[in-house]
Amino acid sequence: MATSANPSRDDFAALLDEQLGGAEGGFEGRVVKGTVTGIENGMAIIDVGLKSEGRVNLKEFARGEDDHGLEVGSEVEVFVDRVENADGEAMLSRDRARREAAWDKLESEFGEGKRVEGRIFGRVKGGFTVDLDGAVAFLPGSQVDIRPVRDVTPLMDVPQPFQILKMDRRRGNIVVSRRAVLEETRAEQRSELIDKLAEGQIVDGVVKNITDYGAFVDLGGIDGLLHVTDMSYKRVNHPSEVIEIGQTVTVQIIRINAETQRISLGMKQLESDPWEGVGAKYPVGAKVTGQVTNITEYGAFVELEPGIEGLVHVSEMSWTKKNVHPGKIVSTSQEVEVMVLEVDSEKRRISLGLKQAQRNPWEEFAEAHPIGSTVTGEVKNATEFGLFIGLPGDVDGMVHMSDIAWGISGEDALALHRKGEEVQAVVLDVDVDKERISLGMKQLEKGAPTEAGAAAAGSLRRGEVVTVTVLEVRDGGLEVQVGDDGATGFIKRSDLGRDRDEQRPDRFQVGQKVDAMVTGFDRSKKPNFSIKAHQIAEEKEAVAQFGSADSGASLGDILGEALKKGE
Repeated sequence: MATSANPSRDDFAALLDEQLGGAEGGFEGRVVKGTVTGIENGMAIIDVGLKSEGRVNLKEFARGEDDHGLEVGSEVEVFVDRVENADGEAMLSRDRARREAAWDKLESEFGEGKRVEGRIFGRVKGGFTVDLDGAVAFLPGSQVDIRPVRDVTPLMDVPQPFQILKMDRRRGNIVVSRRAVLEETRAEQRSELIDKLAEGQIVDGVVKNITDYGAFVDLGGIDGLLHVTDMSYKRVNHPSEVIEIGQTVTVQIIRINAETQRISLGMKQLESDPWEGVGAKYPVGAKVTGQVTNITEYGAFVELEPGIEGLVHVSEMSWTKKNVHPGKIVSTSQEVEVMVLEVDSEKRRISLGLKQAQRNPWEEFAEAHPIGSTVTGEVKNATEFGLFIGLPGDVDGMVHMSDIAWGISGEDALALHRKGEEVQAVVLDVDVDKERISLGMKQLEKGAPTEAGAAAAGSLRRGEVVTVTVLEVRDGGLEVQVGDDGATGFIKRSDLGRDRDEQRPDRFQVGQKVDAMVTGFDRSKKPNFSIKAHQIAEEKEAVAQFGSADSGASLGDILGEALKKGE
């Protein structure tokens, strides 16, 4: 009211601000209370205290299809968009009022971290629109559910809780998440379920998913992992061999991790353990039959019975095939006979031997081919120290270079034979433990030791002087024999005499008898003789006996003996 009869411009401005609410920022942009003064032509006429009334469409008040719930005199809250339009009417909005009220409520709930209720009512690029009791929010596609949802139709227009992730009133931007609510709810449910579960408990579950390493089983709101190694005691290559998606299985809870809320399940724990009493069932040294289930570089796994597997190490696979991949000896699903080498019940390990179930080929060879017998084989390889001969039973024998031929050097003897050649040889020695067979080829030549000769050679002693008969004259020396049927041996050219003239083999004749000294034995126990050593020994004996040069001894020999006696 003006305080004087002639009000000033300021008085008028104050009266106008009072009328329009200008002192408090004005009516525009505010939610105010108004009174319904009339209802006509689908519009509600509302007086909010301005100089003119405003009209609001009844649809903005509708709670049902045609139910707006208004009558003359009803009080309502509306939003003043403008004090007056071109027609002089106030521009009011019930939707804007509801939206502003919703924003106030949402800001309060967002600050407290509460969930809000809303309805998904439309689709937009990248997600969906949600009605939060008047306020429109954006629901990203990734926040609809924990897992991707192909069809969202069942979720449309259904009141459901949401979590506000972000809101900006100035920009009118609200981002909500349904996934956060589900995860929170799920976490609560998981905690409740985990509290009800205990290790060792037997429960039923439904197989939800199968992977290469196991399967996920739904235990009624919480998933547990059934690892492939816990499905069965027998070998399982893939979980799909045992279970399938949707199948109801009975499992035992092995472990519960309260921190990570992970549950480990097992099926084999409900079965009888085949490893109980395995030591008595499969004693060391027993021969058993099994099936090859898996082949690796270091060996092969053999299943003795469902749930029990043993390892045949590559070193125990074959007597003769060394450094060979196990796949070249056995194949998957092959039935094999093996021997139990070691049993460790605690570690659930059984060591098996494939070769032990078969006879040692060196033992078989020794029985079939005693020392002195003749064998035929193929030259497999020639080395700097001898020849390797392939023998029956898939074993190899070696002919040392000194046992290839008489009268020539080992290098020259090696050059006489080539790879692939078939040769004959005499068995000299068989060492089963070291898996070695010694052969000789020169023993098959003339003058080689016979059984009788070998026996006679055994009676000879190093340094003994015997009379030998010349059997053969060679460039390298003489082939001789003790007596008429004794041991045979060889006198090298350098051992035929002290003087160079005496070292000519051609001065001897076949059948001639000479005295010689036994100087040693070769690998075949064949004696070696020396005429030179016999001569030297005779001279030393003469000098020692007579002590003068007249006896035939040299002066040096006599002086040497004298000095020895003086010492």
